[in-house]
Order: sequence, then C-alpha cells, then structure tokens
Amino acid sequence: MEKNKKIIFVCLGNICRSPMAEGMMKHLISEMNLTSQFHVESAGTGAYHIGNLPDNRMRATAIKYGIDLNSKAQQFKKHHFSDFDYIIAMDESNKQSILSLTNDSEMIRKVYKMRDFDEKEFLGNDVPDPYYGSETGFENVFQIVKNCCENLLKYTLSQTK
Repeated sequence: MEKNKKIIFVCLGNICRSPMAEGMMKHLISEMNLTSQFHVESAGTGAYHIGNLPDNRMRATAIKYGIDLNSKAQQFKKHHFSDFDYIIAMDESNKQSILSLTNDSEMIRKVYKMRDFDEKEFLGNDVPDPYYGSETGFENVFQIVKNCCENLLKYTLSQTK
C-alpha cells in the first residue's frame, strides 16, 4: 500500500488563498475516492489570523461550488518541512518566506509555487491575494486554484514516493 501524500498550501494569512486550495484539493480527492491516500492542510507565513476560519468572502465563493472551507488558520513553521511532501506557496513572497526557514536542499525541493501547476502561459505566476479587492477577486482565485489543484493532483498521483 502506498503511503499518504502530504500537501500543505501556504499564503500570507491563511484565510483566503491557502484554505481555498486546501478545500479544493480535499474536494477533488474525495470525488476520486482517494481520501485515504492524502493528508492536506494549509498555513500562513504570518501569524495574523491564527485560529480563525477562512475569510467570509472566500467561504461564500467556495460554498457556491459545494466546497466547505472550515479549517482554522495556522502559521507555517520549520517542522512542516518534515511533516509534508509538497509545500505549495501561493506567491513568490510566500515562497521566499518559506525558504528562509531552511537551507536543507532536500526540504527546499519540496517547495513549489501554486502556479507551477497552472497552464503553460501562467506557469510560475502568483495567485493574486483577493483580500483587499472586490468579490470578483475571490472568484478569480477560485478558478485559478481549481485549475492548479486539478493539475497538482495529477502530478502527485504520477509520482512514486
């Protein structure tokens, strides 16, 4: 039996982008009856919202698509490197904050940007932070995250660990 694949999504505050990615990935995994093969969480590089539920606007966007976001915000810590196989940063700033916690090349190889799993023309771009924007920003993040999670799931399933 293959071991669980462990994925953590990371943004700044862990109330918009990363919990959306966590919820989306759990939803996709459940739809494929793969729940026993994965462990998925999210975290923030900052400690601003520890213990809080995701932003109400992000939750409302997710609910429209049948996805419940109910995780509580936590901060990404050094121990997460050894706890997870895939560490997925939402933008370059988040990625640099994560990388600043280690110089271990084995741990660094676990860190990706979310849009490393996007379509060719968007590879490597940032997932925009919708927090200070309009409702359309949350919808945009939802669509980006959905596409990237679908591709990330295919990628993880193709990897032998």
